[in-house]
Amino acid sequence: MISWSHALVTGGAGFIGSHLTRALLADGRAVTVLDNLSVGRREVVPDGARFVHGDIRDERAVAEALAGVDCVFHLAAQVTIRGSFDRFHEDLDTNVMGTARLLRAVDPTRVKWFTLASSMAIYSDSDSPKPIDESHPKRPISPYGVGKLAAEDVSQQVLEARGIPFTATRFFNTYGPGQTFTPYVGVLTIFVTRLLRGEPITIFGDGEQQRDFIHVKDIVAGAMAAPGREPGRYNLGTGRGTSLNQLAAMVLAKLAPGKQANHAPAQAGELRFSVADISAARRALGFSPTRTLQQDMDDVIEWVRQREVTK
Repeated sequence: MISWSHALVTGGAGFIGSHLTRALLADGRAVTVLDNLSVGRREVVPDGARFVHGDIRDERAVAEALAGVDCVFHLAAQVTIRGSFDRFHEDLDTNVMGTARLLRAVDPTRVKWFTLASSMAIYSDSDSPKPIDESHPKRPISPYGVGKLAAEDVSQQVLEARGIPFTATRFFNTYGPGQTFTPYVGVLTIFVTRLLRGEPITIFGDGEQQRDFIHVKDIVAGAMAAPGREPGRYNLGTGRGTSLNQLAAMVLAKLAPGKQANHAPAQAGELRFSVADISAARRALGFSPTRTLQQDMDDVIEWVRQREVTK
């Protein structure tokens, strides 16, 4: 096992990054957060973390953030699938070139592990809801997926050449309290927010597409398990698929009984079936997700309700 004490969390003011930062601090690690606050919020960064306000494409900000760091969790990214068609240049500039700038600045004499947050979007579509493992074809159907796969590949090549162990954790549909409402990311947060505002919810396509919804605390546990374990690229999900029709029915039953979701045409870049086979992560990382939508949806609803009340 390696010994490390000070983590950099890029994107640490965001949804997953802030949860990761709190967990690392609770584990006794020093943490530096680098975030440009384009989506993240300064107030969610715990007091115990050192905060650097800057972009991963800014060499000076990256150098400042890496000072004293011996382990990197790289989460900063433009996270949108449908939106990446319109903003492909910005997405690729951030997700690929931003990663490249961070890699260039990493000191191989100090940094002992580099973990990259990747995505289910790197995979090609599946013809059934059967869980897919890491050998599933990589033919992304969105610019976002193309960028995340490129970030994986360049990270592995550069870091291996420098002797720094590398893990890519491929996040599936992450949910939980603290997710910022946007039109593109986090369908559970979108559904809950719209219903609490008295607005209808919309499913794109027939709603039978399936997703693997994994709680943010399980994602954090998987990411934190990577340093010191077997380097590689691993799916982080639950292995269980939920259709968007099922998800909508669950949320409507809690917040708007008797109402139904609207349907709109399917959107470009959206996978039909995306369910993770997590066997490799179980073996290599000891990954064992414990939470379920049925168990934890109320926490999301309460968090969104409090945000809407205080706006």
